[in-house]
Amino acid sequence: MPKPYAPDSRWLGAVMHAAFFLLLGGALARFLLRHPGEPRTPWIFALSLTLAVLHLLGPALTGPEPSGPVTRPAGRRLAWLGLVVVVWMVLVVLAPSFAWCAVPLFYTGLRTLPARAALVLVTVLTLFVVAAQLRLAGGFDPNLLLAPPAVAAIAAAVFLHTERQAARQRALIDDLIRTRRELAASERREGTLAERQRLSMEIHDTLAQGLSSQRMLLQAAERVWETDPDKARTHVRGAASVAEHNLTEARRFVHDLAPADLARGGGLDAALRALAVRESGDHLAVRVHVDDGGRSPLLPDRVQSALLRIAQGALANVREHAGATAAALTLTLLDDQAVLDVTDDGHGFDPAALPDAPAGVRGHGLPAMRARLRQLGGTLTVESAPGEGTVLSAAVPLEAPRPDPADRQETPR
Repeated sequence: MPKPYAPDSRWLGAVMHAAFFLLLGGALARFLLRHPGEPRTPWIFALSLTLAVLHLLGPALTGPEPSGPVTRPAGRRLAWLGLVVVVWMVLVVLAPSFAWCAVPLFYTGLRTLPARAALVLVTVLTLFVVAAQLRLAGGFDPNLLLAPPAVAAIAAAVFLHTERQAARQRALIDDLIRTRRELAASERREGTLAERQRLSMEIHDTLAQGLSSQRMLLQAAERVWETDPDKARTHVRGAASVAEHNLTEARRFVHDLAPADLARGGGLDAALRALAVRESGDHLAVRVHVDDGGRSPLLPDRVQSALLRIAQGALANVREHAGATAAALTLTLLDDQAVLDVTDDGHGFDPAALPDAPAGVRGHGLPAMRARLRQLGGTLTVESAPGEGTVLSAAVPLEAPRPDPADRQETPR
């Protein structure tokens, strides 16, 4: 909401009031010098003092002047302006030399009244000025007849044009403020949606997968509980280990820290090997191959975390849906990108038959991987066919290393 009054207009009001008092004092001095001892002198002096007091008390009686165009003046301000104009008119009738006090009154009228009413007031004040000047001149003078209306017209036109320009600027500022607020609200909404997507991916890649592994291990333990107690206890211990890891992930997830495997140190290489050990079991063997030249701990934290989450999600899909007996994680670091390949010997599927968006509780794996890579400018490629296994490849671009100036060699000319 714009402020109803502009502090910047106070200096202009002060200048106009000072000009009014100077003109009023000059007119009174001229009258006293030109007409000493006349019977109307006490009236002139009293009316001048009344006009000065009214102008002096005007801001206190009516409040500060409005900052924008006036559509409906306040009652007290309108009454004050009417009283000032009436007193001034009486003074002009008694002493025409007070006519030039109308110049500050132009400003006051234009600031107080709506445009049409202000123009009417300016016209009346101008007619009084012309009549007073002709009376002082003692005869007809075309210059005195035409100059005051011309000056009044120019002053009124400039003032109204300035007011309209200021109104346009205020409207533009209001639009900019409103647009900025809408943009901020849109950014907050986008941030909320992005955070929801991040949370959904984190939950899917950590807690949901861990719970799925626990369920499968407990179901396997239940199936052999009577026939093979030792194997059942092994499954239960595996479920307990998964639950412990899930608890660690949940705590770090709440505090927005790195994945638990990365937090232990050793970089992405060690984290992938720990993941492979945890995912390997009676029905699935997971091996890891890393070709990084020892650079995987130097990868940005976001890249390491994203690739590890993708590996977790891919192995979860292999375990739950592929029916595979072997899987492999291959990490390759090139000069310009990091590539993680996840392969399995499962029954495969038709990638073209997958929906673009997840459906229901399941189906978040591949879309979540693509969304995670998209945030890093990476790509996800899936190659599979029914009965031929699956190859999933995640590529993340890396900044090219800057050459060391010491390694540069001069080229012979």
